[in-house]
Amino acid sequence: MGFARACSVALVGVEGVVVEVQADLEAGVAAFTLVGLPDKSLVESRDRVRAAVVNSGAQWPQKKLTVGLSPASVPKGGSGFDLAVACAVLGAAERIDPASIADVVMIGELGLDGRVRPVRGVLPAVLAAAEAGYRQVVVPEQTAGEAALVPGVSVLGVRSLRQLIAVLCDEPVPEEQEPHDQGRPDTMLAGLMVPGAGMGTGIARGSAQGGGHRPDLADVAGQARPRKALEVAAAGGHHLLLSGPPGAGKTMLAERLPAILPPLTRQESLEVTAVHSVAGILPPGEPLVSRAPYCAPHHSATMQSLVGGGNGLPRPGAVSLAHRGILFLDEAPEFSVRALDALRQPLESGHVVVARSAGVVRLPARFLMVLAANPCPCGR
Repeated sequence: MGFARACSVALVGVEGVVVEVQADLEAGVAAFTLVGLPDKSLVESRDRVRAAVVNSGAQWPQKKLTVGLSPASVPKGGSGFDLAVACAVLGAAERIDPASIADVVMIGELGLDGRVRPVRGVLPAVLAAAEAGYRQVVVPEQTAGEAALVPGVSVLGVRSLRQLIAVLCDEPVPEEQEPHDQGRPDTMLAGLMVPGAGMGTGIARGSAQGGGHRPDLADVAGQARPRKALEVAAAGGHHLLLSGPPGAGKTMLAERLPAILPPLTRQESLEVTAVHSVAGILPPGEPLVSRAPYCAPHHSATMQSLVGGGNGLPRPGAVSLAHRGILFLDEAPEFSVRALDALRQPLESGHVVVARSAGVVRLPARFLMVLAANPCPCGR
């Protein structure tokens, strides 16, 4: 019989709650019970964790096993609890020292072969852990750079459960093949602890900010009046309407507006990066968004895709992905009236509150809106 605990983080929107993962072993028929308000994907972690532990060379305890997620009142979902569950079970089975994991926050999904895979929302999760007083975090190697953006936190990036067990037991760290899926070149070597610090720069999702050359207002020839309008809008934070026939350059000008916006401050960068991390759209190798994001949804977008929604707890919509940047609505009159009306509240308050049966989520949504429209439906 044994007991051990580790910590992980449950995300509610872009805010995190530290969750204590407790594992208890008792004599009895071998069984694995998971309690604490888990969703379907988290319940499935029982099979993932068991296979990962066995394939990592550790023995699975043949006893009655109960894993509790506390506080039980907070909804928990996703596969990011796998690593904490596995370590809590190994601690209860005395395969690793329970004291070595009691105050460590662990975030990551386990593959059946024991590999640690990246998950969404690492930055807001580590921010929540730091605010709660935790100073050691274990994350997948691919997201270690993202976690290291939080000051005052030591981050350990691992490729597999086998490596983590070796680090915790002070044993030689085995070599693991470098992951090819969703790999990030700025990650740390397994077993290396570094203090959190600012790392690199990044750009956000949007056709105007892909890799290579970024569209700039210097590319535009002529267009003196529209250029002046863009400069005034950028300087004063004014929303903008571009009206003209097809081919007049409305989209071209809107795509170049982020280039004349000032760089994001450190706090703004963390806000934007947290939203993009939860949405799973951070570019590989660029853990920090330092330029104003640009989001241009299609005119067939629904209200939920604009303001946020989805099954269970709502996910960020276009207004949140454009936080501290540009929301461009091309062919604005073609958007549904319901979708356009839903933009009023975030435009006024700078945030959006989405209520669903699974809970209420408050998401940041302070953006500069640019509309483009033809003079009439025929485009002429």
